[in-house]
Amino acid sequence: MSMWISGGARDDSYVMEGHMTEEEEKEKGFAIRDRRVFAEGKTEGLPKEEEKKEREKPSKTQQPQEAEEKAAESEEEVPLPEISFSNFIFSLSTSALIQLGEIPDPVVNQTNKNLAMAKQTIDILGILQEKTKGNLTPDEESLIQNILYDLRMRFVNARD
Repeated sequence: MSMWISGGARDDSYVMEGHMTEEEEKEKGFAIRDRRVFAEGKTEGLPKEEEKKEREKPSKTQQPQEAEEKAAESEEEVPLPEISFSNFIFSLSTSALIQLGEIPDPVVNQTNKNLAMAKQTIDILGILQEKTKGNLTPDEESLIQNILYDLRMRFVNARD
């Protein structure tokens, strides 16, 4: 069996073995070493540093269990609200209020004004109102209309 390497045919055994003299290695500028693991748990051919890392890794069966446990813990800590159009509008509204400096940012617990971001968030709400016209319940229409009016008035007052 032959393989084409750099435009010429070479015997597989020569390529697979990778035997080169030190002079040939220096001449080429780099050396190729096989670091493949041929059986699970065996670290033959790995340098000692990589062997240590391989031993320190948790087994494949432990990793998914740990990830599931962490996900379950995080879900129990903070119950998420129901996903609905109204909650989405409230979320954007809250973001705009934070950006207007009306309420403190929950991450840093400080009020900061960022009028450009507030304007963008208000504009996004306006686009949503426009694009969903005729597809909302009367309560949803009223909600987005009232929130937009309120945010626009707050934005005008914040600019002055």
